[in-house]
Amino acid sequence: MEEIWDQLVAYRTQHREVSIKELFKSDSGRFSAFSCSLEDMLFDYSKTSIDKESLKLLLCLAEESTLQQRRDAMFSGERINTTEQRSVLHTALRNRSNNPVYVAGRDVMPGINSTLAKMASFAEGIRAGDIRSASGSTFTDVVNIGIGGSDLGPSMSTLALAPFHDGPRTYFVSNVDGAHITDTLKDLNPVRTLIVVASKTFTTIETMTNARTALRWMRKELGEYAGSHFVALSSAHDRTDEFGIPSDRVFGFEDWVGGRYSVWGPIGLSLMLAIGSEKFSEFLQGAFEMDNHFRTTPFEHNMPVLLGLVGVWHHNICDYSSRAVLPYDQRLSRFSAYLQQLDMESNGKRVDLNGMGLRRFSGPIVWGEPGTNGQHAFYQLIHQGTEVVPCEFLVAANGFEANLSEHHELLLSNCLAQSEALMCGRSLEDVRLLLAEQGIEDPDGNLVAHRVFPGNRPSITLVYRKLTPSTLGRLIALYEHRVFVEGCLWNINSFDQWGVELGKQLASELLPLIKAGDGSQSKDGSTAGLLRTLDLLRRDVTV
Repeated sequence: MEEIWDQLVAYRTQHREVSIKELFKSDSGRFSAFSCSLEDMLFDYSKTSIDKESLKLLLCLAEESTLQQRRDAMFSGERINTTEQRSVLHTALRNRSNNPVYVAGRDVMPGINSTLAKMASFAEGIRAGDIRSASGSTFTDVVNIGIGGSDLGPSMSTLALAPFHDGPRTYFVSNVDGAHITDTLKDLNPVRTLIVVASKTFTTIETMTNARTALRWMRKELGEYAGSHFVALSSAHDRTDEFGIPSDRVFGFEDWVGGRYSVWGPIGLSLMLAIGSEKFSEFLQGAFEMDNHFRTTPFEHNMPVLLGLVGVWHHNICDYSSRAVLPYDQRLSRFSAYLQQLDMESNGKRVDLNGMGLRRFSGPIVWGEPGTNGQHAFYQLIHQGTEVVPCEFLVAANGFEANLSEHHELLLSNCLAQSEALMCGRSLEDVRLLLAEQGIEDPDGNLVAHRVFPGNRPSITLVYRKLTPSTLGRLIALYEHRVFVEGCLWNINSFDQWGVELGKQLASELLPLIKAGDGSQSKDGSTAGLLRTLDLLRRDVTV
Protein backbone atom coordinates (compact mmCIF):
# COMPACT_ATOMS: atom_id res chain seq x y z
CA MET A 1 0.00 0.00 0.00
CA GLU A 2 2.88 2.38 0.72
CA GLU A 3 4.04 1.78 -2.83
CA ILE A 4 0.73 3.13 -4.15
CA TRP A 5 1.02 6.22 -1.96
CA ASP A 6 4.49 6.80 -3.45
CA GLN A 7 3.16 6.28 -6.98
CA LEU A 8 0.40 8.83 -6.40
CA VAL A 9 2.89 11.43 -5.15
CA ALA A 10 5.19 10.75 -8.09
CA TYR A 11 2.35 10.96 -10.59
CA ARG A 12 1.17 14.26 -9.13
CA THR A 13 4.71 15.65 -9.30
CA GLN A 14 5.03 14.67 -12.97
CA HIS A 15 1.65 16.09 -14.01
CA ARG A 16 1.12 19.06 -11.69
CA GLU A 17 1.51 21.49 -14.60
CA VAL A 18 -1.49 19.99 -16.42
CA SER A 19 -4.44 22.25 -15.66
CA ILE A 20 -8.02 21.15 -15.05
CA LYS A 21 -9.05 23.11 -18.16
CA GLU A 22 -6.59 21.06 -20.21
CA LEU A 23 -8.08 17.85 -18.86
CA PHE A 24 -11.47 18.92 -20.21
CA LYS A 25 -9.96 19.85 -23.58
CA SER A 26 -8.38 16.42 -23.93
CA ASP A 27 -11.48 14.46 -22.86
CA SER A 28 -14.92 15.46 -24.17
CA GLY A 29 -16.54 12.85 -21.92
CA ARG A 30 -14.81 13.99 -18.74
CA PHE A 31 -17.98 15.05 -16.93
CA SER A 32 -19.59 11.63 -17.38
CA ALA A 33 -16.39 9.80 -16.50
CA PHE A 34 -15.80 11.80 -13.33
CA SER A 35 -19.28 11.90 -11.82
CA CYS A 36 -21.65 9.37 -10.30
CA SER A 37 -25.18 9.40 -8.95
CA LEU A 38 -27.64 7.84 -6.54
CA GLU A 39 -31.31 8.43 -7.29
CA ASP A 40 -31.61 12.19 -7.90
CA MET A 41 -28.26 13.07 -6.29
CA LEU A 42 -25.27 13.63 -8.58
CA PHE A 43 -21.66 13.96 -7.44
CA ASP A 44 -19.43 15.80 -9.93
CA TYR A 45 -15.68 15.71 -9.32
CA SER A 46 -14.61 16.52 -12.86
CA LYS A 47 -13.38 19.99 -11.79
CA THR A 48 -10.44 18.45 -9.92
CA SER A 49 -6.95 17.53 -11.14
CA ILE A 50 -7.74 13.81 -10.93
CA ASP A 51 -7.38 12.11 -14.31
CA LYS A 52 -7.89 8.51 -15.41
CA GLU A 53 -4.47 7.34 -14.29
CA SER A 54 -4.57 9.02 -10.86
CA LEU A 55 -8.13 7.74 -10.36
CA LYS A 56 -6.89 4.24 -11.15
CA LEU A 57 -4.16 4.60 -8.53
CA LEU A 58 -6.62 5.97 -5.97
CA LEU A 59 -8.97 3.05 -6.55
CA CYS A 60 -6.03 0.67 -6.11
CA LEU A 61 -5.28 2.42 -2.82
CA ALA A 62 -8.85 1.82 -1.68
CA GLU A 63 -8.78 -1.82 -2.81
CA GLU A 64 -5.50 -2.56 -1.03
CA SER A 65 -6.55 -0.82 2.18
CA THR A 66 -8.73 -2.36 4.86
CA LEU A 67 -11.72 -0.35 3.63
CA GLN A 68 -13.82 -3.23 2.34
CA GLN A 69 -13.17 -5.44 5.37
CA ARG A 70 -13.76 -2.65 7.89
CA ARG A 71 -16.89 -1.49 6.07
CA ASP A 72 -18.36 -4.98 6.23
CA ALA A 73 -17.25 -5.35 9.84
CA MET A 74 -18.95 -2.07 10.76
CA PHE A 75 -22.30 -3.05 9.26
CA SER A 76 -22.14 -6.52 10.83
CA GLY A 77 -21.64 -5.19 14.37
CA GLU A 78 -17.99 -6.06 14.96
CA ARG A 79 -16.09 -3.90 17.46
CA ILE A 80 -14.22 -1.71 15.01
CA ASN A 81 -13.91 1.07 17.62
CA THR A 82 -10.91 -0.73 19.07
CA THR A 83 -9.80 1.81 21.69
CA GLU A 84 -13.20 1.64 23.41
CA GLN A 85 -14.04 -1.95 22.39
CA ARG A 86 -17.34 -0.91 20.87
CA SER A 87 -19.34 -1.70 17.79
CA VAL A 88 -20.20 1.18 15.47
CA LEU A 89 -23.83 0.83 14.49
CA HIS A 90 -25.45 4.16 13.79
CA THR A 91 -26.38 2.49 10.50
CA ALA A 92 -28.57 0.03 12.42
CA LEU A 93 -30.76 2.93 13.60
CA ARG A 94 -31.79 3.49 9.98
CA ASN A 95 -31.85 -0.17 8.88
CA ARG A 96 -35.17 -0.07 7.06
CA SER A 97 -34.77 -3.64 5.76
CA ASN A 98 -35.14 -4.83 9.36
CA ASN A 99 -32.63 -7.58 8.65
CA PRO A 100 -30.97 -8.74 11.88
CA VAL A 101 -27.89 -6.88 13.11
CA TYR A 102 -25.95 -8.66 15.83
CA VAL A 103 -23.84 -7.29 18.67
CA ALA A 104 -22.22 -9.97 20.82
CA GLY A 105 -24.69 -12.52 19.44
CA ARG A 106 -27.81 -10.41 20.13
CA ASP A 107 -30.00 -8.97 17.39
CA VAL A 108 -30.31 -5.26 18.19
CA MET A 109 -33.08 -4.52 15.69
CA PRO A 110 -36.05 -5.37 17.98
CA GLY A 111 -34.77 -2.86 20.54
CA ILE A 112 -34.18 -0.19 17.88
CA ASN A 113 -37.63 -0.69 16.41
CA SER A 114 -39.22 -0.55 19.85
CA THR A 115 -37.45 2.74 20.64
CA LEU A 116 -38.41 4.28 17.28
CA ALA A 117 -42.04 3.23 17.84
CA LYS A 118 -41.98 4.75 21.33
CA MET A 119 -40.52 7.97 19.91
CA ALA A 120 -43.18 8.08 17.20
CA SER A 121 -46.00 7.49 19.67
CA PHE A 122 -44.74 10.25 21.95
CA ALA A 123 -44.02 12.71 19.12
CA GLU A 124 -47.41 12.23 17.51
CA GLY A 125 -49.08 12.52 20.91
CA ILE A 126 -47.42 15.89 21.47
CA ARG A 127 -48.13 17.08 17.93
CA ALA A 128 -51.81 16.06 18.05
CA GLY A 129 -52.34 17.55 21.51
CA ASP A 130 -53.12 14.17 23.07
CA ILE A 131 -50.15 14.51 25.41
CA ARG A 132 -50.58 17.75 27.29
CA SER A 133 -48.78 19.87 29.82
CA ALA A 134 -49.30 19.73 33.59
CA SER A 135 -51.87 22.50 33.24
CA GLY A 136 -53.75 20.72 30.47
CA SER A 137 -52.41 22.98 27.72
CA THR A 138 -50.92 21.74 24.49
CA PHE A 139 -47.18 22.02 24.07
CA THR A 140 -46.34 24.77 21.57
CA ASP A 141 -42.57 24.97 22.10
CA VAL A 142 -39.76 22.43 22.46
CA VAL A 143 -36.30 23.29 23.78
CA ASN A 144 -33.56 20.74 23.06
CA ILE A 145 -30.66 21.01 25.52
CA GLY A 146 -27.51 19.21 24.44
CA ILE A 147 -24.03 19.82 23.10
CA GLY A 148 -21.81 18.38 20.39
CA GLY A 149 -23.59 15.56 18.58
CA SER A 150 -26.58 15.95 20.88
CA ASP A 151 -27.07 19.44 19.44
CA LEU A 152 -25.38 19.79 16.05
CA GLY A 153 -27.18 16.89 14.35
CA PRO A 154 -30.76 17.70 15.38
CA SER A 155 -30.34 21.48 15.19
CA MET A 156 -28.81 21.33 11.71
CA SER A 157 -31.43 18.86 10.46
CA THR A 158 -34.37 20.72 11.98
CA LEU A 159 -33.28 23.94 10.30
CA ALA A 160 -32.63 22.13 7.01
CA LEU A 161 -36.14 20.70 6.94
CA ALA A 162 -37.98 23.88 7.93
CA PRO A 163 -40.48 23.58 5.01
CA PHE A 164 -41.77 20.36 6.59
CA HIS A 165 -42.38 21.75 10.07
CA ASP A 166 -45.96 21.26 11.19
CA GLY A 167 -45.37 20.57 14.87
CA PRO A 168 -44.34 22.69 17.86
CA ARG A 169 -41.70 25.38 17.49
CA THR A 170 -38.25 23.97 18.20
CA TYR A 171 -35.25 25.67 19.84
CA PHE A 172 -31.76 24.45 20.67
CA VAL A 173 -29.51 25.34 23.60
CA SER A 174 -25.91 24.10 23.69
CA ASN A 175 -23.50 26.72 25.00
CA VAL A 176 -22.90 26.76 28.76
CA ASP A 177 -22.72 30.56 28.46
CA GLY A 178 -25.80 31.67 30.39
CA ALA A 179 -26.69 34.00 27.54
CA HIS A 180 -27.77 31.07 25.38
CA ILE A 181 -30.40 29.62 27.67
CA THR A 182 -31.50 33.07 28.91
CA ASP A 183 -32.14 34.35 25.40
CA THR A 184 -33.94 31.13 24.46
CA LEU A 185 -36.28 30.91 27.45
CA LYS A 186 -37.07 34.58 27.98
CA ASP A 187 -39.98 34.74 25.52
CA LEU A 188 -41.33 31.22 26.15
CA ASN A 189 -44.19 30.21 28.41
CA PRO A 190 -43.13 27.36 30.74
CA VAL A 191 -46.73 26.14 30.88
CA ARG A 192 -46.56 25.26 27.17
CA THR A 193 -42.87 24.36 26.85
CA LEU A 194 -41.32 20.88 26.69
CA ILE A 195 -37.63 20.54 27.58
CA VAL A 196 -35.63 17.75 25.91
CA VAL A 197 -32.36 16.99 27.74
CA ALA A 198 -29.95 15.10 25.46
CA SER A 199 -27.06 13.43 27.23
CA LYS A 200 -26.34 9.71 27.03
CA THR A 201 -24.71 9.62 30.49
CA PHE A 202 -26.74 12.52 31.94
CA THR A 203 -23.47 13.91 33.27
CA THR A 204 -22.30 16.19 30.43
CA ILE A 205 -21.46 19.28 32.44
CA GLU A 206 -22.60 21.92 29.93
CA THR A 207 -25.87 20.11 29.21
CA MET A 208 -26.70 19.38 32.84
CA THR A 209 -25.89 22.95 33.92
CA ASN A 210 -28.35 24.24 31.32
CA ALA A 211 -30.88 21.54 32.25
CA ARG A 212 -30.82 22.52 35.93
CA THR A 213 -31.32 26.16 34.96
CA ALA A 214 -34.30 25.14 32.82
CA LEU A 215 -35.67 23.09 35.73
CA ARG A 216 -35.50 26.09 38.08
CA TRP A 217 -37.26 28.20 35.42
CA MET A 218 -39.97 25.56 35.08
CA ARG A 219 -40.43 25.11 38.84
CA LYS A 220 -41.22 28.80 39.31
CA GLU A 221 -44.41 28.22 37.34
CA LEU A 222 -45.19 24.54 37.85
CA GLY A 223 -43.64 23.64 41.18
CA GLU A 224 -43.63 19.88 41.81
CA TYR A 225 -45.04 19.18 38.34
CA ALA A 226 -42.01 20.64 36.55
CA GLY A 227 -40.52 17.20 35.84
CA SER A 228 -43.49 16.27 33.67
CA HIS A 229 -42.35 18.94 31.20
CA PHE A 230 -39.00 17.22 30.68
CA VAL A 231 -37.86 14.45 28.36
CA ALA A 232 -34.50 12.68 28.63
CA LEU A 233 -32.51 11.25 25.74
CA SER A 234 -30.28 9.13 27.92
CA SER A 235 -29.40 5.62 29.01
CA ALA A 236 -28.69 6.64 32.63
CA HIS A 237 -32.11 5.85 34.14
CA ASP A 238 -30.94 6.28 37.72
CA ARG A 239 -29.88 9.88 36.98
CA THR A 240 -32.99 10.73 34.99
CA ASP A 241 -35.11 9.39 37.89
CA GLU A 242 -33.19 11.55 40.31
CA PHE A 243 -33.79 14.56 38.07
CA GLY A 244 -37.53 13.88 38.24
CA ILE A 245 -38.22 12.83 34.64
CA PRO A 246 -40.96 10.19 34.28
CA SER A 247 -39.60 6.84 33.06
CA ASP A 248 -41.96 6.79 30.08
CA ARG A 249 -40.27 9.99 28.85
CA VAL A 250 -36.76 8.56 28.82
CA PHE A 251 -35.43 7.38 25.46
CA GLY A 252 -32.15 5.49 25.66
CA PHE A 253 -29.56 4.34 23.15
CA GLU A 254 -26.57 2.01 23.24
CA ASP A 255 -22.86 2.75 23.47
CA TRP A 256 -22.44 1.63 19.86
CA VAL A 257 -24.01 4.92 18.74
CA GLY A 258 -21.48 7.75 18.89
CA GLY A 259 -22.72 11.24 19.66
CA ARG A 260 -21.86 12.76 16.28
CA TYR A 261 -23.64 9.84 14.56
CA SER A 262 -26.73 9.83 16.76
CA VAL A 263 -29.34 11.98 14.98
CA TRP A 264 -30.97 8.82 13.58
CA GLY A 265 -32.30 7.66 16.96
CA PRO A 266 -33.53 9.30 20.17
CA ILE A 267 -31.23 12.30 19.70
CA GLY A 268 -33.40 13.07 16.66
CA LEU A 269 -36.57 13.35 18.78
CA SER A 270 -36.72 17.14 18.41
CA LEU A 271 -36.59 16.74 14.65
CA MET A 272 -39.38 14.16 14.80
CA LEU A 273 -41.48 16.53 16.92
CA ALA A 274 -41.01 19.23 14.28
CA ILE A 275 -41.65 17.22 11.10
CA GLY A 276 -43.60 14.18 12.32
CA SER A 277 -42.78 10.49 12.48
CA GLU A 278 -43.66 9.85 8.82
CA LYS A 279 -41.20 12.45 7.51
CA PHE A 280 -38.63 11.23 10.04
CA SER A 281 -39.01 7.74 8.53
CA GLU A 282 -38.31 9.24 5.10
CA PHE A 283 -35.18 10.82 6.59
CA LEU A 284 -34.05 7.38 7.79
CA GLN A 285 -34.95 5.84 4.44
CA GLY A 286 -32.71 8.26 2.56
CA ALA A 287 -29.76 7.38 4.78
CA PHE A 288 -30.54 3.67 4.39
CA GLU A 289 -30.41 4.06 0.61
CA MET A 290 -26.94 5.62 0.89
CA ASP A 291 -25.88 2.80 3.23
CA ASN A 292 -26.92 0.20 0.65
CA HIS A 293 -25.14 2.12 -2.08
CA PHE A 294 -21.96 2.24 0.03
CA ARG A 295 -22.17 -1.47 0.85
CA THR A 296 -22.92 -2.85 -2.60
CA THR A 297 -21.65 -0.50 -5.31
CA PRO A 298 -18.21 -1.10 -6.86
CA PHE A 299 -15.65 1.44 -5.71
CA GLU A 300 -15.36 3.12 -9.10
CA HIS A 301 -19.06 4.12 -8.94
CA ASN A 302 -19.39 4.36 -5.16
CA MET A 303 -20.21 7.92 -4.09
CA PRO A 304 -18.81 7.83 -0.52
CA VAL A 305 -15.66 6.03 -1.70
CA LEU A 306 -15.06 8.50 -4.52
CA LEU A 307 -15.74 11.48 -2.25
CA GLY A 308 -13.22 10.08 0.22
CA LEU A 309 -10.65 9.47 -2.50
CA VAL A 310 -11.02 13.03 -3.75
CA GLY A 311 -10.46 14.22 -0.18
CA VAL A 312 -7.31 12.12 0.19
CA TRP A 313 -6.02 13.28 -3.20
CA HIS A 314 -6.40 16.92 -2.22
CA HIS A 315 -5.13 16.59 1.35
CA ASN A 316 -2.31 14.07 1.08
CA ILE A 317 -1.21 14.18 -2.54
CA CYS A 318 -1.79 17.86 -3.39
CA ASP A 319 -0.98 19.08 0.16
CA TYR A 320 -4.12 21.22 0.52
CA SER A 321 -4.68 21.61 4.27
CA SER A 322 -8.36 22.51 4.38
CA ARG A 323 -11.64 22.04 2.56
CA ALA A 324 -14.53 24.48 2.31
CA VAL A 325 -18.07 23.11 2.37
CA LEU A 326 -20.32 25.64 0.64
CA PRO A 327 -24.03 24.79 0.55
CA TYR A 328 -26.01 27.08 -1.72
CA ASP A 329 -29.03 26.64 0.52
CA GLN A 330 -29.80 28.94 3.43
CA ARG A 331 -31.46 26.10 5.31
CA LEU A 332 -28.15 24.21 5.27
CA SER A 333 -26.46 27.10 7.04
CA ARG A 334 -25.46 24.78 9.92
CA PHE A 335 -24.25 21.96 7.67
CA SER A 336 -20.63 23.10 7.59
CA ALA A 337 -20.57 23.37 11.39
CA TYR A 338 -22.11 19.90 11.61
CA LEU A 339 -19.39 18.52 9.32
CA GLN A 340 -16.68 20.20 11.37
CA GLN A 341 -17.52 17.91 14.26
CA LEU A 342 -18.27 14.86 12.13
CA ASP A 343 -15.00 15.13 10.23
CA MET A 344 -12.54 16.79 12.59
CA GLU A 345 -13.57 14.93 15.74
CA SER A 346 -13.52 11.64 13.83
CA ASN A 347 -10.30 11.98 11.85
CA GLY A 348 -8.30 14.52 13.82
CA LYS A 349 -5.89 11.80 14.96
CA ARG A 350 -2.09 11.48 15.19
CA VAL A 351 -1.63 7.73 15.69
CA ASP A 352 -2.85 4.73 13.72
CA LEU A 353 -4.86 1.74 14.90
CA ASN A 354 -1.69 0.24 16.36
CA GLY A 355 -0.80 3.38 18.31
CA MET A 356 2.03 4.28 15.95
CA GLY A 357 2.62 7.83 14.73
CA LEU A 358 1.07 8.55 11.34
CA ARG A 359 3.32 8.82 8.31
CA ARG A 360 1.08 11.40 6.64
CA PHE A 361 -1.47 14.04 7.58
CA SER A 362 -4.89 12.90 8.76
CA GLY A 363 -8.06 15.02 8.84
CA PRO A 364 -8.03 18.41 7.10
CA ILE A 365 -9.55 21.59 8.47
CA VAL A 366 -13.23 21.73 7.50
CA TRP A 367 -15.01 25.06 7.29
CA GLY A 368 -17.57 26.99 5.29
CA GLU A 369 -20.72 29.07 5.12
CA PRO A 370 -23.77 29.06 2.88
CA GLY A 371 -23.69 30.79 -0.47
CA THR A 372 -24.07 33.49 -1.52
CA ASN A 373 -23.02 35.07 1.77
CA GLY A 374 -19.53 33.62 1.54
CA GLN A 375 -19.01 35.27 -1.85
CA HIS A 376 -18.97 38.61 -0.06
CA ALA A 377 -16.65 37.36 2.66
CA PHE A 378 -13.93 34.72 2.22
CA TYR A 379 -14.23 33.88 -1.50
CA GLN A 380 -11.56 36.52 -2.12
CA LEU A 381 -9.03 34.21 -0.47
CA ILE A 382 -10.39 31.16 -2.30
CA HIS A 383 -9.98 32.82 -5.69
CA GLN A 384 -6.81 34.87 -5.30
CA GLY A 385 -5.15 33.84 -2.03
CA THR A 386 -1.86 31.98 -1.79
CA GLU A 387 -3.50 28.90 -0.25
CA VAL A 388 -5.48 26.56 -2.50
CA VAL A 389 -8.74 25.54 -0.83
CA PRO A 390 -10.71 22.71 -2.46
CA CYS A 391 -14.38 23.69 -2.46
CA GLU A 392 -17.41 21.45 -2.07
CA PHE A 393 -20.59 23.02 -3.47
CA LEU A 394 -24.05 21.67 -2.62
CA VAL A 395 -27.19 22.86 -4.36
CA ALA A 396 -30.77 21.79 -5.02
CA ALA A 397 -32.23 22.10 -8.52
CA ASN A 398 -35.50 23.29 -6.98
CA GLY A 399 -36.33 25.46 -4.01
CA PHE A 400 -39.53 25.49 -1.97
CA GLU A 401 -40.48 29.10 -2.65
CA ALA A 402 -42.22 28.65 -6.00
CA ASN A 403 -43.36 32.27 -5.99
CA LEU A 404 -39.71 33.38 -5.78
CA SER A 405 -38.26 31.34 -8.64
CA GLU A 406 -36.01 34.21 -9.72
CA HIS A 407 -34.24 33.96 -6.34
CA HIS A 408 -33.45 30.29 -6.87
CA GLU A 409 -32.32 30.82 -10.46
CA LEU A 410 -29.93 33.50 -9.24
CA LEU A 411 -28.70 31.14 -6.52
CA LEU A 412 -28.06 28.39 -9.08
CA SER A 413 -26.22 30.71 -11.43
CA ASN A 414 -23.98 31.91 -8.61
CA CYS A 415 -23.15 28.36 -7.52
CA LEU A 416 -22.18 27.22 -11.01
CA ALA A 417 -20.32 30.46 -11.68
CA GLN A 418 -18.09 30.02 -8.63
CA SER A 419 -16.90 26.54 -9.58
CA GLU A 420 -16.34 27.71 -13.17
CA ALA A 421 -14.39 30.77 -12.01
CA LEU A 422 -12.24 28.69 -9.66
CA MET A 423 -11.31 26.37 -12.52
CA CYS A 424 -10.95 28.85 -15.39
CA GLY A 425 -9.63 31.93 -13.62
CA ARG A 426 -8.79 35.04 -15.66
CA SER A 427 -5.46 35.33 -17.44
CA LEU A 428 -3.17 38.33 -17.71
CA GLU A 429 -4.09 38.78 -21.35
CA ASP A 430 -7.82 38.56 -20.60
CA VAL A 431 -7.46 41.29 -17.98
CA ARG A 432 -5.58 43.53 -20.41
CA LEU A 433 -8.33 43.12 -23.00
CA LEU A 434 -10.99 43.79 -20.39
CA LEU A 435 -9.31 47.00 -19.24
CA ALA A 436 -8.92 48.14 -22.83
CA GLU A 437 -12.62 47.53 -23.50
CA GLN A 438 -13.45 49.61 -20.42
CA GLY A 439 -11.09 52.37 -21.49
CA ILE A 440 -8.94 52.01 -18.38
CA GLU A 441 -5.27 52.87 -18.78
CA ASP A 442 -2.71 50.85 -16.86
CA PRO A 443 0.74 51.88 -18.15
CA ASP A 444 2.78 50.23 -15.38
CA GLY A 445 0.72 46.99 -15.34
CA ASN A 446 -0.04 47.26 -11.64
CA LEU A 447 -3.82 47.09 -11.98
CA VAL A 448 -3.58 44.12 -14.33
CA ALA A 449 -1.70 42.08 -11.73
CA HIS A 450 -4.36 42.75 -9.12
CA ARG A 451 -7.17 41.55 -11.38
CA VAL A 452 -5.65 38.26 -12.52
CA PHE A 453 -7.31 35.09 -11.22
CA PRO A 454 -4.90 32.12 -11.28
CA GLY A 455 -7.67 29.54 -11.77
CA ASN A 456 -6.94 25.81 -11.76
CA ARG A 457 -8.49 25.60 -8.30
CA PRO A 458 -10.43 22.41 -7.64
CA SER A 459 -14.02 21.94 -6.61
CA ILE A 460 -16.67 19.26 -6.46
CA THR A 461 -20.43 19.78 -6.76
CA LEU A 462 -23.32 17.81 -5.27
CA VAL A 463 -26.63 18.43 -7.04
CA TYR A 464 -30.00 17.04 -5.97
CA ARG A 465 -33.62 17.68 -6.93
CA LYS A 466 -34.85 19.18 -3.66
CA LEU A 467 -33.84 19.22 0.01
CA THR A 468 -36.45 16.74 1.26
CA PRO A 469 -36.13 14.55 4.37
CA SER A 470 -34.88 11.62 2.28
CA THR A 471 -32.37 13.82 0.45
CA LEU A 472 -31.01 15.17 3.74
CA GLY A 473 -30.71 11.61 5.02
CA ARG A 474 -28.70 10.59 1.96
CA LEU A 475 -26.54 13.69 2.25
CA ILE A 476 -25.61 13.17 5.91
CA ALA A 477 -24.96 9.46 5.39
CA LEU A 478 -22.76 10.27 2.40
CA TYR A 479 -20.50 12.47 4.51
CA GLU A 480 -20.52 9.98 7.40
CA HIS A 481 -19.22 7.30 5.07
CA ARG A 482 -16.74 9.69 3.45
CA VAL A 483 -15.20 10.25 6.90
CA PHE A 484 -15.04 6.47 7.36
CA VAL A 485 -13.38 5.94 3.98
CA GLU A 486 -10.69 8.50 4.68
CA GLY A 487 -10.13 7.06 8.15
CA CYS A 488 -9.60 3.61 6.66
CA LEU A 489 -7.06 4.93 4.15
CA TRP A 490 -5.16 6.62 7.01
CA ASN A 491 -5.57 3.48 9.16
CA ILE A 492 -7.02 5.38 12.10
CA ASN A 493 -9.97 4.92 14.44
CA SER A 494 -12.62 7.41 13.32
CA PHE A 495 -14.97 6.57 16.19
CA ASP A 496 -13.22 7.65 19.37
CA GLN A 497 -12.51 11.21 20.52
CA TRP A 498 -9.91 11.15 23.27
CA GLY A 499 -8.79 14.62 22.27
CA VAL A 500 -11.76 16.21 24.06
CA GLU A 501 -10.90 14.66 27.44
CA LEU A 502 -7.94 16.73 28.66
CA GLY A 503 -9.70 20.08 28.35
CA LYS A 504 -12.69 18.72 30.28
CA GLN A 505 -10.44 17.44 33.06
CA LEU A 506 -8.55 20.71 33.40
CA ALA A 507 -11.80 22.70 33.37
CA SER A 508 -13.05 20.69 36.35
CA GLU A 509 -9.77 21.43 38.17
CA LEU A 510 -9.98 25.14 37.37
CA LEU A 511 -13.63 25.61 38.37
CA PRO A 512 -12.99 25.67 42.15
CA LEU A 513 -10.06 28.04 41.59
CA ILE A 514 -12.36 30.38 39.62
CA LYS A 515 -14.99 30.25 42.37
CA ALA A 516 -12.42 30.85 45.12
CA GLY A 517 -10.57 33.59 43.24
CA ASP A 518 -7.41 31.56 43.63
CA GLY A 519 -4.55 32.66 41.36
CA SER A 520 -2.95 29.31 42.06
CA GLN A 521 0.78 29.01 41.57
CA SER A 522 0.27 25.32 40.90
CA LYS A 523 -0.64 26.38 37.39
CA ASP A 524 1.68 27.64 34.68
CA GLY A 525 2.56 31.33 34.73
CA SER A 526 0.04 32.32 32.10
CA THR A 527 -2.89 30.41 33.58
CA ALA A 528 -2.05 31.67 37.10
CA GLY A 529 -1.87 35.23 35.80
CA LEU A 530 -5.18 34.90 34.01
CA LEU A 531 -6.80 33.50 37.16
CA ARG A 532 -5.60 36.52 39.15
CA THR A 533 -6.77 38.92 36.43
CA LEU A 534 -10.21 37.33 36.28
CA ASP A 535 -10.54 37.50 40.06
CA LEU A 536 -9.72 41.22 40.05
CA LEU A 537 -12.14 41.95 37.21
CA ARG A 538 -14.91 39.89 38.83
CA ARG A 539 -14.43 41.98 42.01
CA ASP A 540 -14.46 45.15 39.89
CA VAL A 541 -10.86 45.94 40.78
CA THR A 542 -8.72 47.67 38.17
CA VAL A 543 -6.16 45.31 36.68
